[in-house]
Amino acid sequence: MLAADFDDRESLEFALKGADGLFAMSTPFGSDPETEVRQGIALLEAARDIGHIVFSSAAHADRDTGIPHFDSKYRIEQHLRGLGVPWTVLGPAVFMDNYTVEWSLEGLREGRFVLPMPDDRPVTLIPARDIGAFAAHVLARPEKFAGRRIDIASDELTCPRIAEALTGVCGRPIVFERLPIARVETFSADLAAMFRYFTETGLDVDVDALRRDFPEIGWQRFGTWAAERTWPVN
Repeated sequence: MLAADFDDRESLEFALKGADGLFAMSTPFGSDPETEVRQGIALLEAARDIGHIVFSSAAHADRDTGIPHFDSKYRIEQHLRGLGVPWTVLGPAVFMDNYTVEWSLEGLREGRFVLPMPDDRPVTLIPARDIGAFAAHVLARPEKFAGRRIDIASDELTCPRIAEALTGVCGRPIVFERLPIARVETFSADLAAMFRYFTETGLDVDVDALRRDFPEIGWQRFGTWAAERTWPVN
């Protein structure tokens, strides 16, 4: 295993030397999206000699959402398209894994699943495991996927349905409670913008088509994913 610094071009080039493909993912930095863009582009530039780059962006990042960390990823996507290297962009939906964030667990301990979403708007979801599995599938088939942008998700559930699934794995009743968007705004305007977009527009990822076209990925339903986790709710 090799380590590299996103702000050190030589270390990136050394780590990528001899690689046939790259799975690239950038990380948002709160109120400083320029850091994500700079580091994401630096990684892509260091990978100019690689045969195929698969970049993990976000579902709908190419639709002018106004969400800061979606927009920064789209800027990296645009740079990738002009790099002259075979590329594929994956746009994952909401990470199932993010349901372990502090304010969600706080609610689960009290028998509540909290999220700043209306109870009738489905949340489009994917676990990190499925992102990795699909990225590996794509990297092994550059001739099929080069030049494509694909939004991906494994399941789509309303928040009450998520609460039902959590009830089945937590060993206690869990009910959905809508978290006020103003509370999210107090610690992240970026996340507040994201949940407003999810509420007003939503993510239209075709989960059924992905399951039909790529059954080998073994897409996980939320209930299956949740059953494999340990939930510290007592």
